[in-house]
Amino acid sequence: MNTYEHSVFLDVEKCTGCTTCLKHCPTEAIRVKDGHAVINEGRCIDCGECIRVCPHHAKKAKCNALSGMDKFKWKIALPAPSLYGQFENLDDVDYVLDGLLKLGFDDVFEVSAAAELVSAYTRKYLKTDSITKPAISSACPVVTRLIALRFRSLTDNIIHMLPPMEVAADLARQKAKSEHPELSDEDIGVCFISPCPAKASYVKNGFADYKSKVDLVVPISDIYFQLISVMAHSSDIKSLSNSGIIGISWASSGGEATAIFNESYLAADGIENVIKVLDQLENGDFPNLEFIELNACPGGCVGGVLTIQNPFIAKARLQSLRRYLPVSENFVKDSDGYIPDGFLFDNLPVYQPISRLSDSMAESMRMLSDIQRIKGELPGLDCGSCGAPTCRALAEDIVKGLSSIDKCLIKKYKDKGEG
Repeated sequence: MNTYEHSVFLDVEKCTGCTTCLKHCPTEAIRVKDGHAVINEGRCIDCGECIRVCPHHAKKAKCNALSGMDKFKWKIALPAPSLYGQFENLDDVDYVLDGLLKLGFDDVFEVSAAAELVSAYTRKYLKTDSITKPAISSACPVVTRLIALRFRSLTDNIIHMLPPMEVAADLARQKAKSEHPELSDEDIGVCFISPCPAKASYVKNGFADYKSKVDLVVPISDIYFQLISVMAHSSDIKSLSNSGIIGISWASSGGEATAIFNESYLAADGIENVIKVLDQLENGDFPNLEFIELNACPGGCVGGVLTIQNPFIAKARLQSLRRYLPVSENFVKDSDGYIPDGFLFDNLPVYQPISRLSDSMAESMRMLSDIQRIKGELPGLDCGSCGAPTCRALAEDIVKGLSSIDKCLIKKYKDKGEG
């Protein structure tokens, strides 16, 4: 039984079964049946590609409404660095942070500030002799789930460092309780303002034995217009920002990698490129690297499907904004002992590998042989008219008893002599 709660879902009434999502899903989690798409929850990684490409807006993200914060006595906003790239002519992050306070939050804790601390401790992590290299960033929840489902041999490469969102949530809670000791844990609500649905899935499901310290995930696209209406370009805004170039740079691909201060790294973005990198890494086709940063969204988090602005424009705006910032506002001395427990997680989630056909090796081999045989009978056009993304996927569905060979219209017409 699948117990993973997803944040990407289908609006059946809007779906026409056009197969666009079918052809773009990186894990082949989508089939078209009875005239509309069906998502296999065991394969879905909440990357949002189907949301991005659906011409009918039938794929949607299931996040939280900002009104959900009303039940908390002390409300904390965690703005993702990519939020800053949404606004035109923004020359000071404090306008955004002050705007969040005007929306009703009691405090704001920048995720970019936590990102600078994560970068500092990642540099320490990479100096540990026992880790498997190249070390793969754990910041993108899509990538970590993808590796667990499809690239099991690379799980040891994943850095056991919590993402900046979680570090920010923990530090924000500590700050609130220190400044307001009368508050209980239940009184404090933490809201992450997110560029992607995968963060919402992360919060809903936790991460193996780790329970998220974030309470709500609100899309950037939902809060953007509310922020625009309250952001005032005046001289009386509060000075709240506590992050620099390193933290802001996490919003774009390569920002995390360059912060390790080591040229032996690779940064890739876009889910197709991510899969190519992982394929090559698994096959041993890469030179020696220290660190790999992978972002499922094109351009990094600025390309998330819950953002408003074109990712290239957002990235350019962030580059302009960086000119006014120090390198970092959050430092960790090399002499500062070990990495604190609050920055690390113990175990990775365990999922059923999507490539496993059966728990029995003998049965798996038999099924694989049948898949290859059936695939050889199919035209090999990968047209999607059968409701599966490829002929190989249809063959696998047939062997699993989920479809039949007469779903292939081309083969059916040829067998009838009509082709």
